[in-house]
Amino acid sequence: MMKEGINKLDEELMVKFLMGECSEEELHKVNTWLDESGENARELFRIEQIYHLGRSEEFADEKRIERAEKQLFKRLKQEEAKRYKMRRMNTWMRYAAMFIGIFFISGLSYHIYQSQSETDDLVAVTATDKVKELMLPDGTKVWLNKYTTLKYPREFSEKGRNVYMEGEAYFEVKRDTEKPFIVRSEAMQVRVLGTVFNLKSDKANPLAVATLVKGEIEVKGNHDEGMIVLSPGQKAELNGMTRRLVVKQVDTGIENWHNNQFVFEKADIFTIARTLESSYGVKIILAPDMNSTKTYTGALKKKNTVEEVLNSVKNVIPIEYKIVGNSVFLSSRK
Repeated sequence: MMKEGINKLDEELMVKFLMGECSEEELHKVNTWLDESGENARELFRIEQIYHLGRSEEFADEKRIERAEKQLFKRLKQEEAKRYKMRRMNTWMRYAAMFIGIFFISGLSYHIYQSQSETDDLVAVTATDKVKELMLPDGTKVWLNKYTTLKYPREFSEKGRNVYMEGEAYFEVKRDTEKPFIVRSEAMQVRVLGTVFNLKSDKANPLAVATLVKGEIEVKGNHDEGMIVLSPGQKAELNGMTRRLVVKQVDTGIENWHNNQFVFEKADIFTIARTLESSYGVKIILAPDMNSTKTYTGALKKKNTVEEVLNSVKNVIPIEYKIVGNSVFLSSRK
């Protein structure tokens, strides 16, 4: 239930947040509201569950949806009466109606219908900057990045292992040749038997990306964009605007957000600089005397600031640095 004092403008802002349409200023307002109390954070988690479950493409017949719909409104009314009496009923029903107008009644009703179905799906949601790690029923490990939703069954069926994701997640799939593991998203689906990969796909971003770290995956567009098989060190990019599915080599400098590391594989100083630029939002300028032929392999712990990272880099690479505003000047250590 919305915290007392949240007005209509805040409700509309919350909807924009769930749809991924917030500006930086609006996102800051939402984060400030979340930090005010644990109740606010729990409320957003709950609303996100309704939103994402409502996006499922698998709906029941009309009569069962209608029955689930009635139960939904009955539950809303009961909870409203219990916690806020009748004085907050109009606000809550207006808020529910706002979501119905956006996501359709059948989508919201799916939340109730799922509780009656044999599938018995579970939903994991992240809404802060913290990464969430969880174990699926088959032993597969998943790390969810911020603002990510993963829907999965309490127990996988005999036919296969199917999950739905929106946002960004890193998967270490437990190998099972009899049961393919399939991750479905807004733009694409990824099919594997056992492997390690990263998938980034949400409605707010027209570019969906599947990156393979180890093993082999099959990537398929949801709208007849085609199907491709990736090898380690490759990524599949699907542009939702052009409907093009292409394969690209992964840069040798990768930010592994799930374990807070940068991983480099035969990376030169230019690759390291590009990786740090992208992660910390700075401009790195290399002196002409930097050795561009030497390469480096290994993992580098991510720090809070680029200065802290550069201090770690100095232990491996003979460099000197100077930070002026948003610019970082790198040169060889004399």
